[in-house]
Amino acid sequence: MISDEKIFAAKILAIDDNILNIQILKKILTNAGFINITTTTDPTQAVDLYKELQPDLILLDLNMPKMDGFAVMLQLSFLNPDDYLPLLILTAEEESVRFKALQSGAKDFLHKPYEHLDVLLKSRNIIEVRLLYNQIKNHNATLDEQINERIKEIRDTRLEAIQRLAIAAELRDAETGKHIYRMSRYCQLLAMAIGFSKEKGELLLTTSPLHDIGKIAIPDAILLKPSALEPHEFEIIKTHTTLGAKMLSGSDSVFLRMAETIALTHHEKWDGRGYPQGLKEEEIPLIGRICAVSDVFDALSSTRPYKKAWSFEDTMAEIRKLKGTHFDPKLVDAFLDISKDIKAVFDQI
Repeated sequence: MISDEKIFAAKILAIDDNILNIQILKKILTNAGFINITTTTDPTQAVDLYKELQPDLILLDLNMPKMDGFAVMLQLSFLNPDDYLPLLILTAEEESVRFKALQSGAKDFLHKPYEHLDVLLKSRNIIEVRLLYNQIKNHNATLDEQINERIKEIRDTRLEAIQRLAIAAELRDAETGKHIYRMSRYCQLLAMAIGFSKEKGELLLTTSPLHDIGKIAIPDAILLKPSALEPHEFEIIKTHTTLGAKMLSGSDSVFLRMAETIALTHHEKWDGRGYPQGLKEEEIPLIGRICAVSDVFDALSSTRPYKKAWSFEDTMAEIRKLKGTHFDPKLVDAFLDISKDIKAVFDQI
């Protein structure tokens, strides 16, 4: 319920070209205890006054020069189309006109000449509905804010957990979390460059760190070997794709399904010579192709047990060289087009 104190403090705007009608209404309302009343005899001021006051009740005459009540209602309805417009129409017109006013947004009528009790009851009713509407709207806004904060907290917690899990697969690498951060940012930038929505780009940012989660199961002697791998050792390294996919499989989560696809396909090649399935061209899921470019770029430009880091320019040249063989040609073009953004991440860490 709304208290009497709030109702009598409500903001009231009266619009009528007849000064006598204005004076009568103001006297009735003031004597009853309403303390916040603004009046005008110029209907062209209605919009500006509404914006300024945000009134809880609008007393509006229909028959006025310059601009009639219907034109005023039309203008006010455009300001806040989803808002509750507290319109109480002042009229002596016939029923058809009153019906038209209802269709135009009026909530009720005051018939001329005014009856004291009628003015007070209908004014109070509309004010109370308006104040309740605002109360609910403010409450919903607060709830929305709390929900958004909770969603952000959950998202941040999930991202941190994922990053920690992904780092677990990289802990034996001197680069640790740096590769995960850079590679996932490259993925997001490339995805956005080819038209991914913001939401899907953020999903890829969050899931791509799990691309090498299967390395947890690879022995140190092979994963950290400072020299070239023997053929049988490389076959063991390749299993990190299927192992990672297996770890992430079986979930209904969109997030984990995307992570599973990335883990399984980020080493596939455009020409079909990749692993583990030897997929070719668009047989490879798009997110796998995006991660392939991003992963190789960061691998080449990072220090590893078996090599030194390449320069940004040399790495970009290699990505260009592998266009159409290792990588989707369109993705290479897009990656080169955003080289400034890629360089910003490259220089950051």
